[in-house]
Amino acid sequence: MERPLLRLHDEDDRRLPRIAPPCSLVIFGITGDLARKKLLPAIYDLVNRGLLNPAFALTGFARRDWDNGDFEDFVRQAIEKYARTEFNERTWRQLADGLRFVPGSFDDPEGYRRLAETVAELDRSRGTGGNHAFYLSIPPAYFPIVCERLAESGLNARQGKEWRRVIVEKPFGHNLESAQELSEVVGRVFDESDVFRIDHYLGKETVQNLFAMRFANAMFEPLWNANYVDHVQITMAEEIGIGTRAGYYDGIGAARDIIQNHLLQLLALTAMEEPVRLTQSELRAEKEKVLSAIRLPEDLTASTARGQYAAGWQGGVEVKSFLEEDGIAPDSHTETFAAIKVFVDTRRWAGVPFYLRSGKRLGKRVTEIAIVFKKSPHTPFENSDATEAGQNVLVVRVQPDEGMTLRFGAKVPGTQMQVRDVTMDFGYGHAFTEDSPEAYERLILDALVGSAPLFPHQREVELSWKILDPVLEHWESQGAPDQYSPGSWGPESAHEMMARDGRAWRNP
Repeated sequence: MERPLLRLHDEDDRRLPRIAPPCSLVIFGITGDLARKKLLPAIYDLVNRGLLNPAFALTGFARRDWDNGDFEDFVRQAIEKYARTEFNERTWRQLADGLRFVPGSFDDPEGYRRLAETVAELDRSRGTGGNHAFYLSIPPAYFPIVCERLAESGLNARQGKEWRRVIVEKPFGHNLESAQELSEVVGRVFDESDVFRIDHYLGKETVQNLFAMRFANAMFEPLWNANYVDHVQITMAEEIGIGTRAGYYDGIGAARDIIQNHLLQLLALTAMEEPVRLTQSELRAEKEKVLSAIRLPEDLTASTARGQYAAGWQGGVEVKSFLEEDGIAPDSHTETFAAIKVFVDTRRWAGVPFYLRSGKRLGKRVTEIAIVFKKSPHTPFENSDATEAGQNVLVVRVQPDEGMTLRFGAKVPGTQMQVRDVTMDFGYGHAFTEDSPEAYERLILDALVGSAPLFPHQREVELSWKILDPVLEHWESQGAPDQYSPGSWGPESAHEMMARDGRAWRNP
């Protein structure tokens, strides 16, 4: 008679953290910037915090003439330079014992044969139990051949309770048709439930705090609707240019790179209804309702804007224009700034515009969600008394300085009645003694545990492309993007877009 399994940890007990089961992670594109600066440090930090099983193993796959010792040196250098937590020799030895390197190109069957042997060896020597995840930190053009080779070598096959998963980095296609083709390719090799699409913004603590702010506090939810909200602005701005990313960025642009995934996901989380439970299926269902309800205005010329940064001075440094960057064609129409206006046609948000913008070489690095409330319908003050008071705004700062700011009017000290805007600020760094983990830490752990609430489903990807495709097609017929000065907040067309509605972009 089989004995019942004894549970030592209640899943509802939050005192103990989730720990990944015995497993391994194979990273394709291990020598790239993403792996070096984000993935490897995140894995080390998870080990340092005791969140990965001691049996965890990490395998790198790349076209390098390396042995395991060379790979070990590469990983250690990346960790020492970029890890969030302090380097610990004991933690490093635990991780280093499970490091393996497999040389090979993405289309080389022999490389996958060696990879299959390595995976089998890890099951025997490390006790990974047949549980393996494959992280495709590579351009989407290579997804089909990598998935095909994984299937040919049997690396996607599992037995019993083993699992095989694939983690996919954006972009998820370049339009709706390509996204569907990409999904079909991956779907032939892995079940949809085993596909984890990384959107690292969804792993940020501040984004997840949207749930706590809205659904755990009675003061916000009653105001979170068209009766009180005038409009919503979602911004992701960067100070830097494209740097060495010309090969990736040219032909992609700000809208495909940021709006299609990051900003539309942030919009969905901001506008969604409260799920019955914060589970994978319930959360996805509510996000899909929002994305399916998004409507573009009829006049896309008046409700969208795009631009390219020009040459000039920024922060005391002379910078190149986008068209002068290495690897960029002098007649490129790829936008480095994009802004769009959309509506969410639900009862909660009817008539409330959502403004999304993203760009490079802007005034500062910031990502924020600003809920701008309507002006008070009546105030007993004389006009001159409240000249410095504007609209109440609740700002969720995603990065940097994660936290929230509430702007409201208050009386200026003195004998006269004068109202001026003041701010009340909450910062994660001041309120909690524990540092916020990096987004990739949370997402890698979720993928290894098998928890997918923060990963976009294919349906969400397709709905996002249905929103953006008409904008991209419209821009193709509009000629070159507008120029804007480095260090500014985008082209004049973006400010004119807001001015037509009697509004203005926030200056973060």
